[in-house]
Amino acid sequence: MRLRPPEKLCLAIVAAIAVIDACLIATGRLTIDMTGYAFTVGVGLMMVAVGQFYRTVRKDERLALAATASGAFVLFTNVASILNYLLLPVKFPLIDAALAAADAALGLHWPDLIALAAEHPLISRVLSVVYFTSLPQIMAVILILCTVRDDRALHRFLVTGLVGVLIALCFWIFFPSFGTSVYFNVPQELVQRAQLAVTPAYGAELTRLGKEGAGFLTPKDALGLIAFPSVRMLLACLSVWFMARSRVFFVPAAALNLLMVPAILIHGGHHLVDVLGGVATFVFAYVLSGKALQWLASAEAGCMPIEDATR
Repeated sequence: MRLRPPEKLCLAIVAAIAVIDACLIATGRLTIDMTGYAFTVGVGLMMVAVGQFYRTVRKDERLALAATASGAFVLFTNVASILNYLLLPVKFPLIDAALAAADAALGLHWPDLIALAAEHPLISRVLSVVYFTSLPQIMAVILILCTVRDDRALHRFLVTGLVGVLIALCFWIFFPSFGTSVYFNVPQELVQRAQLAVTPAYGAELTRLGKEGAGFLTPKDALGLIAFPSVRMLLACLSVWFMARSRVFFVPAAALNLLMVPAILIHGGHHLVDVLGGVATFVFAYVLSGKALQWLASAEAGCMPIEDATR
């Protein structure tokens, strides 16, 4: 395979998590929907293969970059989601009480926010649509960066996203949280009027998973488990930051992800500090990705013949 160093790094991360998943599955009690995951993983592998085809046969580097990056992202989301479930039940106390207290200190009481959303159902529905644009935005950014031939930004974008999710997952292992839906009781009438994406039933299932773990995992039923830091806010920061170099796409991306903040709070069942934690995670991951890619570039240059490295 002809992969660029950042692509090798991303796929190596995917492979390492896949090995951990396999070991935990073999020694645990969680049963995986092999058919369902074979399809989603197969899509990711097919996209990587398409990337190889366009790089080696058709000689179209833009399509090669887009397909490879998209495939790596699809593969990562699958193996990371499985790992998250394999870490259930949680081994440490939930920190949602502390997060809610931090919100109160900042002047936010989540049930009051839901009551406000219930008074404006049309706005709440719009925010619900915005909430589910995270993954489409990621794919759109990949395509845009490939279209403008900014491969360095593409690789920084991809590595930052992978590293950020891993940071969030590692933090969650020791300081688990499931969000406001497991901490607050909101009247069903308000839930229905606000048309919440994360309902009390969702919160009840998270509570059960946290105590009992999962017996069977299928991609169509997988829930988002991590509350703090907000992975969705991490993805929003990714989209805005990497669209900042484009006058055409930056304003729509910024406007959409400005709406993502209340969408995450209302429809994601997140604490306000979850959102702030997502921003901090993005910054940390961005710095780490820069250092990692700089190291890869130096290592690659060091492996080149002298005449090639000095061109």
